[in-house]
Amino acid sequence: MTTPQQPATFTLDGQTVPFEPGQTIMEAATRAGHHVPHLCWHPELGPSGACRLCTVEVDGRQGAACTTRAADGQVVGNRTPELDGRRRLLLQMLFVEGNHFCPSCEKSGDCLLQAEAYEMGMHGPQWEEFYPHRPVDASHPTMWLDLNRCILCKLCVRASHEKDGKDVFAIGGHGIGVHLVVDSPSGRLGDSSFADTDFAARVCPVGAILPKRRGFAVPIGERRFDAAPVSATPTAVLHGGDDDRS
Repeated sequence: MTTPQQPATFTLDGQTVPFEPGQTIMEAATRAGHHVPHLCWHPELGPSGACRLCTVEVDGRQGAACTTRAADGQVVGNRTPELDGRRRLLLQMLFVEGNHFCPSCEKSGDCLLQAEAYEMGMHGPQWEEFYPHRPVDASHPTMWLDLNRCILCKLCVRASHEKDGKDVFAIGGHGIGVHLVVDSPSGRLGDSSFADTDFAARVCPVGAILPKRRGFAVPIGERRFDAAPVSATPTAVLHGGDDDRS
């Protein structure tokens, strides 16, 4: 009589997590109901490792949960004081490098950057803000692009390539001059093949890509992260692409 094979597992903060062959730590942990802090990961897109917020400790070595494959017997640390401290510093740097004014932002209460900052206990930036001069592109008839809020997570780049097959977005520049680029003759969103029905139109974790004429359609106080912290938000809600909450 054949004995059923036990599923492969690893431990995450002392809890057993089963996984399927080929899954990353992020995929398995999320499927099991655990929250690994992240910004650039999306369940419908390939791994990137761009933001490093999901860095975990795997058998004593650090690596991105969204790119590290799960292995049987791994011991993974996720919500440790050291890792959360590093995440908090990373979030503080993202806030000071851009122009993020949460009280007046249409994405407040539905912004993953804001939600992860609250989750990490961030109450304000540690350094003086850069206040960079970045353009706002309102040339598209139904969407607008505010680079002041862009955190270079590359989600729109990957979504446009992997899901939409358009390659509307790319990352250009070097060093402090790295920025999001629109593939059109003028470099403006309105002259590109971008459409409000694209997957890339609803994947931005911050308020860099938003629909026009729908600001505050869902009142602040009733948005997804107003209802529950990011660590208690189900994946289907967290990455549901509900751009009505803008």
